[in-house]
Amino acid sequence: MRLLSVNVGSARAVPYTDAPEGLTGIDKRPVPGPVRVAAPGPKGVAGSGLAGDAVCKLQHHGGNDQAVYAMAREDLDGWELELGRALPNGSFGENLTTEGLDITGALIGERWRIGPEVVLEVTSGRIPCRTFQGHLGEKGWVKRFTRKGAPGAYLRVIEPGEIRSGDTVEIVHRPDHDVTVALAFRASTTERALLPRVLAAGDALHPEQLAEARRYASRQTS
Repeated sequence: MRLLSVNVGSARAVPYTDAPEGLTGIDKRPVPGPVRVAAPGPKGVAGSGLAGDAVCKLQHHGGNDQAVYAMAREDLDGWELELGRALPNGSFGENLTTEGLDITGALIGERWRIGPEVVLEVTSGRIPCRTFQGHLGEKGWVKRFTRKGAPGAYLRVIEPGEIRSGDTVEIVHRPDHDVTVALAFRASTTERALLPRVLAAGDALHPEQLAEARRYASRQTS
């Protein structure tokens, strides 16, 4: 398992986002590195966990629990076949493009060591938005991406440091539950009856989804 590329984006104006001043950093491009990775701070005031990576809509993106976004090259390859177009590393706005790592099947709370220093922890899948659809330029993209159920993973930074393309990726911790990225994603999108199941992931789960699951479970028992 390895890191194929580290991708960062600069803020640029586009017609398909409602972010302040019409800016988005979703257009990520590979950089040689090294790139510094650290916990950025609370959501709403802090952006990306990667130095030099722009996050423009802080209400929904960035912050400690969405510090890094990873996508498997294998999933991008599958989309290339379906869409009939090239999707270079970074095409989905991901910071990390990996090889040999089952991101969809990763457990919430699973920890990855990347290179000699950085440790990241899986928190949730990525919920697609209007900006993502505009960036890809594919009609009905939000629904299509959601149906596929392979959303990539958001991660928080447990141990900061530097990473670069070619770094090895090692799974150093797998928690004792069965809540995968795929399950958590379906629970928040197409199969909300699954929400009580994601509570097994505990505080490792993205706090917004954890609160959502607790509210849903409370309504079912009241």
